[in-house]
Amino acid sequence: MMYYIYHIPGKKIGVTRDLKKRVEEQQGYGPDEYHILMKSKNIDYVSEQEIYLQRMYGYRVDDEPYNELKFNNTDMNINITEQTTTFPCPVNKLKGQLMDNMNMRWETDHGECVITDESIKWIMQNVVTSKYNTERCYVYNKAFARYFDNNDAYKTLADLHMHERTSGTLTGGLAPTGMQERSNNHFDLIRTWANDRGLYDGGDPKTQALKLVEEVGETCRAILKEDAPEMIDGIGDCVVVLTNLAELIGTPIEDCIDKAYKEIKGRTGKMVNGTFKKD
Repeated sequence: MMYYIYHIPGKKIGVTRDLKKRVEEQQGYGPDEYHILMKSKNIDYVSEQEIYLQRMYGYRVDDEPYNELKFNNTDMNINITEQTTTFPCPVNKLKGQLMDNMNMRWETDHGECVITDESIKWIMQNVVTSKYNTERCYVYNKAFARYFDNNDAYKTLADLHMHERTSGTLTGGLAPTGMQERSNNHFDLIRTWANDRGLYDGGDPKTQALKLVEEVGETCRAILKEDAPEMIDGIGDCVVVLTNLAELIGTPIEDCIDKAYKEIKGRTGKMVNGTFKKD
């Protein structure tokens, strides 16, 4: 679960799990009227920092820390078996429970499942009341996981990536904050562009891999010609293809970058003939 500390200049500093719902829909502010100061999956750390920032900016300090508010203990106590995921409420109360636990994830034998606006629709269409206890209901894990593999799933996952990366920060500190924000926003724009054009519906990792080879070749030719504009264009094209390739294999490019950085950050070595050779 990701928590965001947001700042509405001249008004307040607060914490939310859902920026669009809390700040835009409930409080009526547009995306350009607030800023993300921090994000973290550690609710205790976020709660501490919210109070610190409220004091630093001179705003009213909340009476109760965010982590002590009652609604923060709403994660459903779901029961996961090999076949099913069971929710601790009857069907007529399930939608509200799901909306209160937006972005909650869990692993099944058939893959990861996530609560999003789109997956809630699927759950409500496919949920079954338990024949042993009418106060509980369930979905079949295989069917739910396969939902995330079909064409519509790419829209679902892209929406989730967009929500989680609104603040534009990557773990690992690959670049200064401003650069991270621009890069992550561009990744989201690339995914939206590709999704709107059906690339994720009809695309294939193999064809994208071949496309990447083509773009790398053009970039290399530009480097040999010392053509700076074409170098920039070629590198940008490679990033676009890599973003879409990552999406087609079910892993956002930000996670690929983060994994790569974690592997290289502690490496030592030396430069040999213009190439870094690791120890």
